[in-house]
Amino acid sequence: MSCEGAAEKMSGAQEETEPEKEDAVRRGEAEQQPVSKRRLKKLLKQQKWEEERELRKQRRKDRKQQRRLQRQNQQDESGGDVQSSRKRPRRDVTPSSVRVVVDCSFDSLMLTKDAGKLHKQIQRCYAENRRASHPVQLYLTSLGGQLKQSMDEKDKGWVNWKDINIKTEHYSDIITKEELVYLTSDSPNVLEELDQNKAYVIGGLVDHNHHKGITFDRAKELGINHAQLPLSNFVKMNSRKVLAVNHVFEIILAYLEKGSWQEAFFTVLPQRKGAVAVGQDGTNSQDKEEEEDSDSDSDADSDPDTAEQMEKKD
Repeated sequence: MSCEGAAEKMSGAQEETEPEKEDAVRRGEAEQQPVSKRRLKKLLKQQKWEEERELRKQRRKDRKQQRRLQRQNQQDESGGDVQSSRKRPRRDVTPSSVRVVVDCSFDSLMLTKDAGKLHKQIQRCYAENRRASHPVQLYLTSLGGQLKQSMDEKDKGWVNWKDINIKTEHYSDIITKEELVYLTSDSPNVLEELDQNKAYVIGGLVDHNHHKGITFDRAKELGINHAQLPLSNFVKMNSRKVLAVNHVFEIILAYLEKGSWQEAFFTVLPQRKGAVAVGQDGTNSQDKEEEEDSDSDSDADSDPDTAEQMEKKD
């Protein structure tokens, strides 16, 4: 080979390795860059997670084996009746003809996180209705937007839900106007009992009271009947009377089972609402008598609500 040919070959080899040298330099510089504490903590956590992978797997196997042995022992002791005893006893179920509609037409008024909260409340309604002794005819109307997206992403099994009517249409296109009653705390009408021929609408809205009175206004705009639950007749609460969708739904189920609004309210209302029965605010009768004697000249004596407000001030 000539000297010129050898020189050209060496020159080409040098040109081919030049990019590799640059990459090596970059990698060296990257390795020398300091790692932040947060990044280091994350890397160490990931490393520990990988190292303990097999240990976690073995622990799961051990727990599974332990449960299997426990079931086997129980079965041996009870003569093979464990499987039947583990099943939850099924109560007698008598379906109700009452229809309850969750109106999901407020999607555009909610934040994404609030639409997710509504999704969870609807899940609770569905689950409670499935286990109720008198399940209602449950409707989900105007489904779409953020709510449907949340259901698709977090609960894909909703398409297989049973005993529920899920519609993209508005409830007014499905049920006649005469049969509809919108449940809203702003209505001046008080619901005395449930009519088996009516469809009761619950506003599917989680807005932290930003849109006050919107369900009442919507009912008036559509020209449909409206009413509020008889909450004030039986219960005094420290917080506002606006209830979550699942609470209203569960109260209806409880009323159908117990036949008493008061029992239904105290079965469902969360403790944080501070609910007490009307006339039973926790003070004993002697204290009430002494307070009534001391305030005998006050107009508050003839007004229980005013008297209770004065007690709170004192």
